[in-house]
Amino acid sequence: MKIGIISDTHDNVPNLEKALAWMNQNKIEALIHCGDLCAPGVLVNVLAPQFFKPIHMVFGNVEDFDLLPKKVADYNHIIHYGDVGEFELGGKKIGCVHYPDEAKKMAETGKYDMVFYGHSHKPWEETINNTKLVNPGTLAGLFQKATFAVYDTKTEKLELKILETL
Repeated sequence: MKIGIISDTHDNVPNLEKALAWMNQNKIEALIHCGDLCAPGVLVNVLAPQFFKPIHMVFGNVEDFDLLPKKVADYNHIIHYGDVGEFELGGKKIGCVHYPDEAKKMAETGKYDMVFYGHSHKPWEETINNTKLVNPGTLAGLFQKATFAVYDTKTEKLELKILETL
């Protein structure tokens, strides 16, 4: 199973649309958003209608904490976990959170195969207690180039995609 991982989109609609188009063309089967989608309108007008496969989301620090979950409830293919997500995809136990310190604590428990996070806008990968800890960077391109990650659960291959090269 191929999973797309994004974070820190910060309402950058052109970048989100380009990444989603690439994911649809490349048969990405699920999407994880590690927070800071921001405006609920981006969910309603871009994310939900342009990616019809399962979407797993958590809050970032720049969200509409009241309205976003209400909008998510309108879509059967989106699950919003609140601050921390725990789920299984492609036979892998996955944790998802926005903040790096929380992600590291999750990885240290050893109960996940992968833990994804955002917030720092810097792509990062390390292994803690057999758990791969990954930040896909910022899809908005704030302070860093716009990036996202793709993880293949069968091959266990993890790739960083630089949006401007797609």
